[in-house]
Amino acid sequence: MTDEVETISISISTDDGSNDDVTLPAELVDLLAEGDQDAAETIGDITLLSFASRAHHLVHHGGETDEQIEAQEERVMELFEERFGVTFGEATGHQH
Repeated sequence: MTDEVETISISISTDDGSNDDVTLPAELVDLLAEGDQDAAETIGDITLLSFASRAHHLVHHGGETDEQIEAQEERVMELFEERFGVTFGEATGHQH
């Protein structure tokens, strides 16, 4: 049955020239879209949310950190707020 599920592939490239592809169930991407978002925007939103969540966990729930990790978390939270117009805490209901 899983072979019958349509997929979508997304290509990711970085400024340093590295590349990767990720394949996801197409309908899942559609289900997670907000409003009339296209697949690329949906996956971009979820990627940023995931990185913000992981950084938050490292700094606030993962034990000892250092200034570099805290600076990375602070920056991803700024980028999150720029993209979504709300803070990570407001979006998730999880604030410190």
